[in-house]
Amino acid sequence: MVRADWHGDEDRWHVEAERPDSGERVRLTCGFLFSCTGYYRYDHGYLPDFAGMDRYTGTIVHPQHWPADLDHEGRRVVVVGSGATAVTLVPALAERAAHVTMLQRSPTYIASVPATNPFTERVRRLLPRRVSASAARWGMALIAQAVYVTSKRRPELVKRFLRTQARRQLPAGFDVDTHCKPSYEPWDQRMCFAPDGDLFAAIRQGSVSVVTDHVDTFTDTGIRLRSGRQLEADLVVTATGLELLFLGGMEVTVDGAPVDAPSLLVYKGMMLEGVPNLAVAIGYTNASWTLKCELTCAYVCRLLNHMRAAGVRRCAPVNRDATVERLPVLGLDSGYVRRAADRIPKQGSKFPWRVHQSYLRDYRALRRRCVDDGVMEFSSPVPERAGVAAGV
Repeated sequence: MVRADWHGDEDRWHVEAERPDSGERVRLTCGFLFSCTGYYRYDHGYLPDFAGMDRYTGTIVHPQHWPADLDHEGRRVVVVGSGATAVTLVPALAERAAHVTMLQRSPTYIASVPATNPFTERVRRLLPRRVSASAARWGMALIAQAVYVTSKRRPELVKRFLRTQARRQLPAGFDVDTHCKPSYEPWDQRMCFAPDGDLFAAIRQGSVSVVTDHVDTFTDTGIRLRSGRQLEADLVVTATGLELLFLGGMEVTVDGAPVDAPSLLVYKGMMLEGVPNLAVAIGYTNASWTLKCELTCAYVCRLLNHMRAAGVRRCAPVNRDATVERLPVLGLDSGYVRRAADRIPKQGSKFPWRVHQSYLRDYRALRRRCVDDGVMEFSSPVPERAGVAAGV
């Protein structure tokens, strides 16, 4: 997607796309634009400018550019990072590598969870099929919310639980205080999950080691740390983070004026203040991504049906409350969020501009509240000669 231009005289979006294989430009028009691009940049991730990378004789791979023919069997692997990507990759690489070292600048909260969820399995066995999916979804959503709220209100309790869980699964003598004690509170950054404790199991088996230190420089054969220690590596995986990219990087204009997304508020976590007929599917940071996306899709359908029934072609949320404060939209302190703070929209301090990481609150806001709420402004009646079918 290259750009999207709203033409108010037509009440339509003019969308321009480019085929990556040929460079051919494709032009489309639509009455409503729904962006389901997520908020990550997919063509490349974040890679710090480590000293000495050019003289390293081994292989360096970023997870977003993983070669299909990469063979790590029997090789010494260093994974730089301790986020969700590293926690996923390390035990998988350890199955065939000679040894894997997870090199982390600082620890991350890691929870061991069952690979097969016992709650959802029990719900499927006990309830009829027509209601089991809904019951499982609601149950998991409420459990995730309870964990998140407890983490925010009783962080010491959650930290103690996670460290106790880690000690039980790690080998005797493992330095839990150095490698498993983050400097931030639970859910200030995303929490990582190890299915069936696979990361802890790999550490117990000796196929994985954890080093908490900073990269000083790459050498010919590995990485030298600030402590002076040398990590020998045949393969270095830089799981060093992601970059955010709002609306897939599209240029967006409204009647020729560029849309300055970072200056705008987000309505109910899915529309931009003052921008007509545009919705965005953004999921949760503390629960299943698809939970919020499902609510957003249902709301967009309600919105389109309301516009058709009312015989209007344009809708846009409008903030008329000057006391609404503008705040960071994601509520996380992760590096990739801080680096993109000046490129993504803001949330407000009051409903409906406040982004709640809560399925229960969003269910009420997006499924139960009236679409015509006084904040969503509708305009541009359908011309009588065109008929209602031409509305949206």
